[in-house]
Amino acid sequence: MGFFAFFGSLMIAGIVGVVFERWGWSHNGIIPSVIIALGAVITLFMLRVMFGLSFGSPGVDAIIGASAALILIPTELAYRRRQKRAEDARRRR
Repeated sequence: MGFFAFFGSLMIAGIVGVVFERWGWSHNGIIPSVIIALGAVITLFMLRVMFGLSFGSPGVDAIIGASAALILIPTELAYRRRQKRAEDARRRR
């Protein structure tokens, strides 16, 4: 049963990554967003297995973990990257 929960969580993470990118909530690109979401879900799944920490079912953990990772961490990095590119473009002019 854990096997299916793990791979189901990964599928949900991929879907959340694509949805966040399509709706414009993160600006990393589809593949980086999916990779970030997968990393968060794997981390939460391991916390669930090792320590019993969870927010509910594995699906709920996947949605919460992927969303939190996509909102908190990379959006700030993408913002800084865009600012730096804009600054570089101004300097070239």
